[in-house]
Amino acid sequence: SGRLHRYGEFSGTEPHAALLEKEYAAYVGSKYAVGVNSGGCAIFLGLKVAGVEPGDKVLVNAFNLAPVPGAITHAGGVTVLVEVDEDHRISLEDLEAKAKSSGAKVLLLTHMRGHIADMDAITRICKDNNLKLVEDCAHTMGAGWKGKFTGLFGDVGCFSTQTFKHINSGEGGILITNDDDMAAKAILYTGSYMLYGQHQSAPPPEVFERHKKHIPNFSMRMSNLVACILRPQLKEMTDRGERWNTLYNQLADRLNQIEHVDVLPREESEQFVASSIQFHVRDLSMEKIQSLSERCTERGVAIKWFGRNEPMGYTSQYHDWQYLESQHLPKTDTVLSTTCDMRIPLSLTESGCDHIAAIIHQEVRALSA
Repeated sequence: SGRLHRYGEFSGTEPHAALLEKEYAAYVGSKYAVGVNSGGCAIFLGLKVAGVEPGDKVLVNAFNLAPVPGAITHAGGVTVLVEVDEDHRISLEDLEAKAKSSGAKVLLLTHMRGHIADMDAITRICKDNNLKLVEDCAHTMGAGWKGKFTGLFGDVGCFSTQTFKHINSGEGGILITNDDDMAAKAILYTGSYMLYGQHQSAPPPEVFERHKKHIPNFSMRMSNLVACILRPQLKEMTDRGERWNTLYNQLADRLNQIEHVDVLPREESEQFVASSIQFHVRDLSMEKIQSLSERCTERGVAIKWFGRNEPMGYTSQYHDWQYLESQHLPKTDTVLSTTCDMRIPLSLTESGCDHIAAIIHQEVRALSA
């Protein structure tokens, strides 16, 4: 029909965005889902509905990507970075210490590159320190901890459908919550005008009545076109997850046979969906790791290195976000200095895994000679 805007003033409006929200909520088992125009906007709105006000401190793991501290700054919050361990997950020790000392009201937990923290420990720390939990699940759609989907442990879960994510619409995002007031606020913040009744995954009208004149319109809606692109892909999530994990295991087995290369084992309780793989390069200088990244990329194996002194492409590290207050995280610096990252395309074959591992092996051997 050409009705790309999700709202209409007349009957007969095609509810593709509303249907996606209803279907996504059913898929993950949340009470509500709200479609937005990017994963970064989902995080921003998650922080807003969690009550973040200008000047409030927000805890977040330091191994991350730029949209995450960007969302905190967008919400007016103050980013407090938390160390990460060698397995790329948030340091529970540093989190517990900063939860007690920082005065933060919210933990924004990023399941960075699909690595899921011990969610039993995370929820305990949040409860003990009266922290709201906002989960950034941009890299863990379809993944879980002990059988429970990520995004359901916190007050809000935030997902991305940008290019390279588990379902891809170029740009897009989804927010989930089980809280009536948070859901209504999120829908109003996205820019529903007074047409929120067209949502099929939404709290009762009286909840909107409490908030509708107090919530600004940020125009962060998902369009019907994006929803149309995503709805068929949602049905493929289980098959995609199995395919990605098969490829991940094939790559991990091959990379772990290369001297100086180490893919760490995953936690038994973690049901990951591995659309990328991370590995440490041991006992080579930072100059040689950078050279490894560049030489492999020139040969068609695009390796990102998180120890770079300058941001490159999508990859940056906390030192590059100079709009934040300067913070020193020695453990994270050590972890990132050896961390390499590679996407796993679904089109990859087993012979392709062999070829990738052979190229990395050749370049590591040449640089370590």
